[in-house]
Amino acid sequence: MNVAAKYRMASLYVGDLHADVTEDLLFRKFSTVGPVLSIRICRDQVTRRSLGYAYVNFLQLADAQKALDTMNFDIIKGKSIRLMWSQRDAYLRRSGIGNVFIKNLDKSIDNKTLYEHFSAFGKILSSKVMSDDQGSKGYAFVHFQNQSAADRAIEEMNGKLLKGCKVFVGRFKNRKDREAELRSKASEFTNIYIKNFGGDMDDERLKDVFSKYGKTLSVKVMTDSSGKSKGFGFVSFDSHEAAKKAVEEMNGRDINGQLIFVGRAQKKVERQAELKQMFEQLKRERIRGCQGVKLYIKNLDDTIDDEKLRNEFSSFGSISRVKKISSVTSAASCEHKAQKVDPVTLRGPEGK
Repeated sequence: MNVAAKYRMASLYVGDLHADVTEDLLFRKFSTVGPVLSIRICRDQVTRRSLGYAYVNFLQLADAQKALDTMNFDIIKGKSIRLMWSQRDAYLRRSGIGNVFIKNLDKSIDNKTLYEHFSAFGKILSSKVMSDDQGSKGYAFVHFQNQSAADRAIEEMNGKLLKGCKVFVGRFKNRKDREAELRSKASEFTNIYIKNFGGDMDDERLKDVFSKYGKTLSVKVMTDSSGKSKGFGFVSFDSHEAAKKAVEEMNGRDINGQLIFVGRAQKKVERQAELKQMFEQLKRERIRGCQGVKLYIKNLDDTIDDEKLRNEFSSFGSISRVKKISSVTSAASCEHKAQKVDPVTLRGPEGK
């Protein structure tokens, strides 16, 4: 084994770092285990703010292993850090081999608890409970070193109770596979959603309306605590053709003076995925419309510099150049110079 390969093997990924953690702080912490060759906190190229993760390279593999065994989930500046071996093999990270997805987690389950529950099935390369400012989102990912360990975890843990919650544990599916699955469901749906009908609608009446399109497996009008219709319901057909015909012919129809909506019944995750795709498409179109646009901003406070300008406008699109013009005596003079220096230029996602 050459020296470079040895150093790569002695490299740890340190995640979930507080924004104020510095290289010096990490060096002092990890040097207690053994000699550290280098530490790099990954930062935004423009603002130089921490991205929340770093790489620590040890001189000895045994020291890296000791740090992983003894420092994982330690608290630094109020946040629990997450350690794992640095994995530079993009294929291994993205292939899905050994990767499992867990959902319906109790909000109290954190990264450490997740690791403790699943490490019994095999060596874990990485694990993470997804969270936001409000805490756990209720789902997580665990990446095992091999698929057999992942299969054992799925077999043993799927449907089990963790902190009182029945969890789902299954194979991880990448975005491409998930989107293909959603498209497949959309093209072969058998369940439809009906809304905007009157309060006098019940299961039998709804069945009478839709049974002419095909055999129904179930019909349900949603009701309140008093048994009164909430104005929406569901019909499940035994074939996609029947469901499709019902949507095509009944959507927008008048029932007792009310125009009803009829469409494919979707789970919450499906609706969210479709809305996200629509949002991303609109965002891409907006950005394309702004390619090459140059903005001129005047009446800036003296404390505003190029970096602050970039931070304020970066949420609207990719910025190719920012330049604050100083020592101008009038707005007209500033506008004249702006034509030459292109102060703020927005560009598309491809940088064109």
